[in-house]
Amino acid sequence: MRDTWQLTTDQSSSEKSENETQPNRIAVDFKDIKQIVELMDEHGLSQFKLKQEDTMLELKKGGDLDVAAVQALLAAAPATQAHAAAPVAVAAPAEAPAADSGPPAGTEEITSPMVGTFYTAASPDSDAFVQVGDKVSADTTVCIVEAMKVMNEINAETSGEIVEILVENGTAVQFGEPLFRVKSA
Repeated sequence: MRDTWQLTTDQSSSEKSENETQPNRIAVDFKDIKQIVELMDEHGLSQFKLKQEDTMLELKKGGDLDVAAVQALLAAAPATQAHAAAPVAVAAPAEAPAADSGPPAGTEEITSPMVGTFYTAASPDSDAFVQVGDKVSADTTVCIVEAMKVMNEINAETSGEIVEILVENGTAVQFGEPLFRVKSA
């Protein structure tokens, strides 16, 4: 699917004269728009709106979605197909019930404090911050979580021995997702 971008500027209806039919003209710095578009791509956004006084900038990626058509299509789908699709969407979190029961006795989990990308080392050429069997204290850096191009060092915040690394290097992590298991000291 080819991406299309729409730029709209408009004055509020109370400020338009009766004879005026053209949108408000503004000077646009295309470098800024390019940066906004790059940020939209980076963060998976499909729409951006900016309103300042009587001017509005709106960027949309892709075509408009006809919600009524999608709802009609879903309603017309056979019930067996609709139910078959649900387990696929739920299949990924199937491991979650084990995590919901908590860590095994005598261990604690170090969880991600943010959404981002998990890294075991400061750079691809560096050694991992910790490995299974390493002793850690509360202030030991155990990994980095990159969020919005910022490298955030994550400390253990507990003392003990690393018994399991739960996430692979370079993997996206969610807030609260367990990263390590630590055998309490």
